[in-house]
Amino acid sequence: MAKPVVAVVGRPNVGKSTLFNKLIGKRLSIVDDTPGVTRDRIYGDGEWLGKKFMLVDTGGIEPESRDVILSGMRAQAQLAIDTASVIIFVTDVKSGVTATDAEIAAMLQKSGKPVVLCVNKCDGIGGPPADIYEFYNLGIGNPIAVSSVHGHGTGDLLDEVIAHIPAEEFAEDEDDVINVAVIGKPNAGKSSLINCIAGEERSIVSDIAGTTRDAIDTAIEREGVKYNFIDTAGLRRKSRVEDKIEKYSVLRAQMAVERADVCVIMIDGTEG
Repeated sequence: MAKPVVAVVGRPNVGKSTLFNKLIGKRLSIVDDTPGVTRDRIYGDGEWLGKKFMLVDTGGIEPESRDVILSGMRAQAQLAIDTASVIIFVTDVKSGVTATDAEIAAMLQKSGKPVVLCVNKCDGIGGPPADIYEFYNLGIGNPIAVSSVHGHGTGDLLDEVIAHIPAEEFAEDEDDVINVAVIGKPNAGKSSLINCIAGEERSIVSDIAGTTRDAIDTAIEREGVKYNFIDTAGLRRKSRVEDKIEKYSVLRAQMAVERADVCVIMIDGTEG
């Protein structure tokens, strides 16, 4: 029996990845002030009050964008919503309710899934800021004041999440899983291979090198054997890695190799 899935969604740069990392207690998602850093779905194990679940971080949703990468991010977020038992909708108290927030709220209401409204960046000391009451206008329930940086309010947030998941959905500890890291140069076809094996578009695929930035976990079962395929960012010579986000991506790929039981090296046959 699979663990219940809790999806973290919201517009770009509201602190979804910082919250995700705080809730799972690890830095699995890359965090940067640049909008759009998270592109695919990132999975991590979460636990609260003895209840285990799978938390999934998603790229920022831009409902109206036609950009190929942003459209792919939106599709990935929709897949996370479709498979989730509960959705954490992350907003930003500093910028208030935006038109994009309202569009995402309407999309989540149509999903029919339980939604927990997280108002992030409430970093001050004391009670919730007065600005939080504006978020009632989204019409999806009581806003919960959270500081993903300091951890304030995360307990209240998880209490609400767990309350929406039926007891029978929580699984016991699962059997051992074989971790398979797929590594190689940028644009070697790593994401396409995993999508083919999984039978779904698990990672965004495009001809733009560097599309995958995080290490993406995909659970697959074949003939009773459970595998966890880890799609990684393309690796280049250290001397060519200058961009800060790419350095983070390389670090995530190295971490994926360290936790893998088997590594698959992808080589582009047209280049040799």
